[in-house]
Amino acid sequence: MTNRVALIDYGAGNLHSVHNALKAVGADVTITADAGFVRRADRIVLPGVGAFKACADGLRAVSGMVEVLEERVRLGGAPFLGICVGMQLLATRGLEHGTHEGLDWISGEVRLIEPHDPAIKVPHMGWNDVAMMPHARGHAVIEEGEAYFLHSYHFAVDDPHHIAALTDHGEGLVAAVSRGNIAGVQFHPEKSQAYGLATLERFLTWKP
Repeated sequence: MTNRVALIDYGAGNLHSVHNALKAVGADVTITADAGFVRRADRIVLPGVGAFKACADGLRAVSGMVEVLEERVRLGGAPFLGICVGMQLLATRGLEHGTHEGLDWISGEVRLIEPHDPAIKVPHMGWNDVAMMPHARGHAVIEEGEAYFLHSYHFAVDDPHHIAALTDHGEGLVAAVSRGNIAGVQFHPEKSQAYGLATLERFLTWKP
């Protein structure tokens, strides 16, 4: 059985680090901007670093990519993993430098982290806990642990059942989301050493 992973290249991802991490756990992974390849892939990974608008614009600029993601993930049930801004793009909208449309696969919006305590620094950077929501314990991909974060904006998810895990940075921030065959992580698995590699390895065998 084939298990081809499409790692989407839209000019806004930490592609080579994610590619190397996936290869390290045995993935048959290809970096691609070809919607046709994504249509044939068994699993799809959407990375992302930088500003929400730039990432959303970059993804929509790739011919046919949003349409094929809708086809394969929303309709076809292909296992999907969004990483960092790749997770944030699942939102209805992002509020960084204006209001910008996301994919709207998980209702909510991406907002600036605004801690009440002035001692809490933004961006949220470094190692922090990934604490599972009670309803998400036993998730096939996301587990309790400690991961590496780097972000100034956070995903405010409308339906708490779509929140898989939280991290604490002055308040509870969404660390991971899940909805059916769709998973997303705010942290960087490619920078999270053994915990991150184990997350990617579980994604490769996930059968949602």
